[in-house]
Amino acid sequence: MLRFPEFLTRLGPQRREDEPPVDEPVVESLESCPTCGADLTADPEYRRLRVCGACRRHFALSARERVELLADPATFREINRSVRSGDPLAFADKLPYRERLVAAQRRTGLAEAVLTGICRIDGRTVVLGALDFEFLGGSMGAATGEKIARAFEQATRDKLPIVWIVTSGGARMQEGILSLMQMAKTVAAAKRHHSAGLPFISVLTNPTTGGIYASFASLGDVTLAEPGALIGFAGPRVIEGTLGHRLPPDAQRPEFLLRHGQLDQIVDRAKLRGMLAQLLTLVDSPYRLTATEAAEVSTVASQAGETAWETVQLARHTGRPTTLDYIRLMTTGFVELHGDRVFGDDPAIVGGLAELAGQPVVILGHERGHPGDPIDRNEGRARPEGYRKARRLMLLAAKLRLPLVTLIDTPGAYPGLESEERGLAGALALCLATMVELPTPIVSAIIGEGGSGGALAIGVADRVLMQENAIYSVIAPEGAAAILYHDPSRAQELASALRITARDCKALGVVDGLVSEPAGGAHHDPNAAAHLLKSALVHELVDLQRQSLDKLLARRYKKFRSMGETVSAGGRHEGASRST
Repeated sequence: MLRFPEFLTRLGPQRREDEPPVDEPVVESLESCPTCGADLTADPEYRRLRVCGACRRHFALSARERVELLADPATFREINRSVRSGDPLAFADKLPYRERLVAAQRRTGLAEAVLTGICRIDGRTVVLGALDFEFLGGSMGAATGEKIARAFEQATRDKLPIVWIVTSGGARMQEGILSLMQMAKTVAAAKRHHSAGLPFISVLTNPTTGGIYASFASLGDVTLAEPGALIGFAGPRVIEGTLGHRLPPDAQRPEFLLRHGQLDQIVDRAKLRGMLAQLLTLVDSPYRLTATEAAEVSTVASQAGETAWETVQLARHTGRPTTLDYIRLMTTGFVELHGDRVFGDDPAIVGGLAELAGQPVVILGHERGHPGDPIDRNEGRARPEGYRKARRLMLLAAKLRLPLVTLIDTPGAYPGLESEERGLAGALALCLATMVELPTPIVSAIIGEGGSGGALAIGVADRVLMQENAIYSVIAPEGAAAILYHDPSRAQELASALRITARDCKALGVVDGLVSEPAGGAHHDPNAAAHLLKSALVHELVDLQRQSLDKLLARRYKKFRSMGETVSAGGRHEGASRST
């Protein structure tokens, strides 16, 4: 294989696929950036990455260049190199299909439109695949589909993560209906890899369209995209030709897809290898917490607000640490994942992969933000897409056998018209149903306001903790006052009667343990509050990971099955509860 610097010295102008074949791979080389006009001849980023250092425009790379940039030096071993396309339809247009194949093979140095192999990325062994747009537009014919399926199968046999770098114009027309069938073939192989609980990272580059985008490329546990890439099922020319109108200029671009819940992150090529290394560490680590990590465990001191209403004010304090604050203070290596893969990305729920005391976890929670934040998080009132995103992360935790940590802080789910249109009740119910049987340890913590079903939807956990100045309620005191007294201003009168404080919830058996806060509340010392919460979470995770999965699920079912089953005359739940 040509090393990358040597490869760059052999670049030349682009050729059309019907031009005379050449003996060496040819990739586009420019003197100035078509976007900003910057001089590329002396641009080190353009020479190294094919990215304009001035405007960050990403130019095309060959499959071999992709491998050179991502794999640890001298570790890539190509697999299934001999798989080549036939000509099942004896197809010809301006040129016979066989001549096009030979020209593409000579131009790219590849036998097919995809390069697959085993390598290491930052020391972690993976199966790596890269499509090459210079080979008949990266289209998927029978041989391309075969190589993709074999790569998934090899990763499944060897119990390895798989990383795909995708660029394609879609199905290969010259192979007719057999090309279409490759969508099912590649999805079937990807599903077996998924069922084996193995990680799959998909990286979409310019362009990614058609049958490849609508098959295995959209099934990644984590889906990344390069800036500026064209990504969509039907390309712009197809849409214009079939529907007679053009899409808006920002449609089918990564920023559009991120807003609409289809991507996890947009990653500049200069940062892609580092991002893949970080993700592989988080999704493919054998480390599990042991008792030594649980040395410091918080015990609650009675420093909470003296009255229920005072506690309500502390729980809602605008300076109180939020989910993102705690993730920043408690974890390392956090990679935020975005989108529900259906409609959008709701910033009122955040989550992703991180390390907690060295233990990889999936962590998610409501995010209400702080005054003046640039992102409107709707005070933590999540819409259906937020709960679908949460459920997607729950399922990822189960697949990767990682513990799930959820942080609860919301006045309640957003009840507006758009939530009803997009199925809020169903989204909440699916979260509840998913958590009841999720085959991995779950710890939840109420860190502020736990409002109604919007809170419980991410709180069906093996252990439920509650900070001492948090509240947990079936309805906000203002809402109860509006219903009972037709006067929300009488909320203070109902706060105590609703039994919403941490001590109340512990006495009722609704939460398992209380977590102390710095004097005056968590907002007075977020670092100390994070330390106390982290200690409690780690303590619970250590204990839960000692249990068999069958026992864990049975106890979780029993825990919630018994809620309210028997209540004594004094109003105290008779079921046992566990304290940290």
